[in-house]
Amino acid sequence: MQKLIKMYAKRLRGIELSRIRKMFDIQGKDIINLGIGEPDFNIPENAKDAIVDALEEGFTHYTPNNGIEELREAIAKKLKVENKIKRSPDEIIVTVGASEALYMCTQALIDKGEEVLIPDPGFLSYNACVKLAEGKPIPIPLEKKDFRTKPETIESLITKKTKAIILNSPSNPTGAVMEKDDIKAIAELAEEKNLIIISDEVYEKIIYEKKHYSPGQFTENAIIINGFSKTYAMTGLRIGYVTGQHEIIEELLKVHQYNTACAPSISQAAALAALKGSQKVVDSMVAEFKRRRDLMFNRLKKMGMECNKPAGAFYMFPYVKDEKSFTENALKEGVVVVPGSAFGSNGKDHVRFSYATSYDKIKEAMDRIEKIW
Repeated sequence: MQKLIKMYAKRLRGIELSRIRKMFDIQGKDIINLGIGEPDFNIPENAKDAIVDALEEGFTHYTPNNGIEELREAIAKKLKVENKIKRSPDEIIVTVGASEALYMCTQALIDKGEEVLIPDPGFLSYNACVKLAEGKPIPIPLEKKDFRTKPETIESLITKKTKAIILNSPSNPTGAVMEKDDIKAIAELAEEKNLIIISDEVYEKIIYEKKHYSPGQFTENAIIINGFSKTYAMTGLRIGYVTGQHEIIEELLKVHQYNTACAPSISQAAALAALKGSQKVVDSMVAEFKRRRDLMFNRLKKMGMECNKPAGAFYMFPYVKDEKSFTENALKEGVVVVPGSAFGSNGKDHVRFSYATSYDKIKEAMDRIEKIW
């Protein structure tokens, strides 16, 4: 065994397996899992039909590396109409989920020792992907009260080694939604310092009182990552996309081509159907998430738990004083939550609750949490 360990690449030594996946895998007859970050809805009916049609038509072979043209055209139209971002289909790569898109970006853009600013607390893949590219992740401490990503904080962290800034709005794990002025200021800063913004926008449609703004609206220095997993509950179909300037896309395509070749054909068919069909299914899902959010937030507030009301995504990130003790006690009551430190040092003594589960289960989970609070 010792000889085998010495054969592993050194870059893996600083990488830990996801603590979210560990919580995800906890099963039990009476377990309520609030650690799962995926919608508990079915994919749209027209997307189901598209999969069946694709199978019957034999659409089960390789597609072009960057995805079928009709899907890329539909994505380009969506970007123009909804995000005010003008991209041609040739400036879009359809990926195996947004996760592949993030990995592609760090592999293609980050050299050994270069620094990437990442939100803290923030999605744990940001840290891991930067390290796998042999870059250095630099935490952006978010504001304690509202988890705001302040442009002046980002500016103070920029050095000669800084290459990129990762943004995520709406945020996992906090549910915070960035303000237009902050995004615009960060976009201007990226242009001034010649930095790349990698913008993770997978929760774009799951938003409540606020509005989503993309840095791609304000600068050409932005790479936009999005997907179908959250908006259309297609997590298992593994389908996403990335868009940016033509020169960047050409480089990203090199990683994509030798890593996965192309996204699954039938998943592309489902994504196209979802994008071109009625969006009422999305509206209904978001309305239900808002109802669940309000239930969870009001219950936590009634308990006296310190918690910011999320404006997007489907996560709550309350302060619990001692995350280890809280997580263990919650599990004893049959409720799975994710410790906040999994998302960075500034997440310490918080926990992430997901309300991407049924209203009744959330109600029962809050009853159980109240017993240990």
